Amino acid sequence: MKLNLIYFSPTGGTKKVLDIISEEWNCDKREIDLSLAENDFSKYSFKRDDICIVGVPSFGGRAPQVALSRIKKMSGGSVNTIMVAVYGNRAYEDTLLELEDTLEQCNFHCIAAIAANAEHSIMHEFGKGRPDIEDEKDLKGFVKKIKAVLNENCEEKVVQVPGNNPYKEFKVVPFIPMVSNECNKCGLCIKKCPTNAICKDNPLFLDESKCISCMRCISICPKNARMLDKEKLYLLIQKLEKVCSSRKSNELFII
Repeated sequence: MKLNLIYFSPTGGTKKVLDIISEEWNCDKREIDLSLAENDFSKYSFKRDDICIVGVPSFGGRAPQVALSRIKKMSGGSVNTIMVAVYGNRAYEDTLLELEDTLEQCNFHCIAAIAANAEHSIMHEFGKGRPDIEDEKDLKGFVKKIKAVLNENCEEKVVQVPGNNPYKEFKVVPFIPMVSNECNKCGLCIKKCPTNAICKDNPLFLDESKCISCMRCISICPKNARMLDKEKLYLLIQKLEKVCSSRKSNELFII
């Protein structure tokens, strides 16, 4: 048996959640990073006796389209699959349902789903420090319940998750990172951008039509040369403070 960790994690929050979950399995593991734009995702196929954990962040209550488009190139092989939606202490809305619909189209067998919290990728004061010790306890407890299901015959069952279809309209104010004079054109952001939005010849130029506001370029810049408009950020924090300040619980859905 092989455990496959398939994730889209521009700023690391989703990867942290999957790492905690995967610690509870003692078997061969393979990581598939959906943010690697140059990767050939059509080469990935899975066996029935493997396990896949597929994790994506929630962007405005939806699954990132770039991640879904790369999953669609894979062949699931009826592999038992655990879905994970990671959100920054606001809401995940249709993320799990949209992810499940995509996985089922590719012949992944979804037997469990987790909605987990991580620090917000834009407004870091929301969910700050998460996943924390309490989250880790939750997630490891979820794995025990999932393992019990895997020991049963679950071939005919599919997990039911919350959400609406048609999915909610994607309405998020785009936050396009700006570049300061500190940029030394090292090219790291060009290499790591999940959508190839940053000009290969000059990182000072960015294709706004390709940028998905994932914040990877900001999080990895060694010079802290990329940033957001502080006024726009402040206004958004004020708008969402009420709904994002209270601690949200992690959730498990299982067949």
